[in-house]
Amino acid sequence: MTTATTAGGPAAGTEPLVELDGVGKSYGNVRALHGVDLAVRPGQVTCVLGDNGAGKSTLIKIISGLHRHTEGEFRIDGAPVRLNTPREALDRGIAAVYQDLATVPLMPVWRNFFLGSELTRGPWPVRRLDIARMKRTADEELRAMGIVLDDLEQPIGTLSGGQRQSVAIARAVHFGARVLILDEPTAALGVKQSGVVLKYIAAARDRGLGVIFITHNPHHAFMVGDHFSVLRLGTLELSAGREEVSLEELTNHMAGGAELAALKHELAQVRGVDVEELPELEDLAERRPSP
Repeated sequence: MTTATTAGGPAAGTEPLVELDGVGKSYGNVRALHGVDLAVRPGQVTCVLGDNGAGKSTLIKIISGLHRHTEGEFRIDGAPVRLNTPREALDRGIAAVYQDLATVPLMPVWRNFFLGSELTRGPWPVRRLDIARMKRTADEELRAMGIVLDDLEQPIGTLSGGQRQSVAIARAVHFGARVLILDEPTAALGVKQSGVVLKYIAAARDRGLGVIFITHNPHHAFMVGDHFSVLRLGTLELSAGREEVSLEELTNHMAGGAELAALKHELAQVRGVDVEELPELEDLAERRPSP
């Protein structure tokens, strides 16, 4: 798998496009997220990692305007906001690409590219689809992202998983996204197709977008990430730049080093399990910061 691995894009280090300061979300008595700090800058990939139930989905919903935060401050371009709908987020340049991609498998690629935002021509009330312009624009935008498709008339469902993800990314960029949220884009893909998606994540960063890459795979995150935030049980366990953390440390935080150390101790009591062959994890409990 080959992707860009250099940290920082053309505008890395500038003021955040999106910033969370102690943000949390409660559903009645259930606290799904608490005290999360996050900064998304142009030309950088911010990776948010966590196991199932860590709070990644709640975080996505807050930033994309689906749910309102109940604590802390959410800022866009330095100004505090309380988004009420995904449309408000889109109007401010925040676009989310979910795992289902919001595509219609039997429709052509170009039609899916403009789904819900079709171009028309002619006078009202007999306006009609401007098919030629949509095909031309879709082809130009896909090629600008390095995506070359021989036939834009083919149903998007015939493309590979990596290609469909790439089309969704290019679509979001075309419609004005400044902050791109990618929800587990490589979760259901093989090694080769994951590489395709990671390449286009790097391409989006190089075009100056702020990318939020949600994943549970630390190896994928480390290939393209500039900053890493690890969520655990709704709180921020780790927040570190690329130069501050190694892949091994990132993997340990993601896996829950203290819990693995406790598991190794329990396995030592089981007959037939040779714990000496397992990695040394006892010191991880001391290295792991308090939530």
